[in-house]
Amino acid sequence: MCRSIKTLRPPATPDVTEDDIRAAALQYVRKVSGFRAPAAHNREVFEQAVDAVRAATHDLLAGLHIRGRSGGNGNGGGGDGAGQPLGASGNSSSARTGK
Repeated sequence: MCRSIKTLRPPATPDVTEDDIRAAALQYVRKVSGFRAPAAHNREVFEQAVDAVRAATHDLLAGLHIRGRSGGNGNGGGGDGAGQPLGASGNSSSARTGK
């Protein structure tokens, strides 16, 4: 669908960050909406869509069970903020509220 969205599932990408997830969500919403940057009157709904896709992606990655890895997505680490690796213990509610 969108070539600039990279695979975030381990082991293809061993250290997925919140920034990686948001970038993929942003690319998806850009592709679907047809807007690289929305006009001011569409900005709020655009950002809400990015947040919703980011939360769904975070939940998906946190819930995947990868063969040969123990617990969640097997990344380990805290996953509590942007730039930090997303681990099995990552809190999906913080991914929904963080900007």
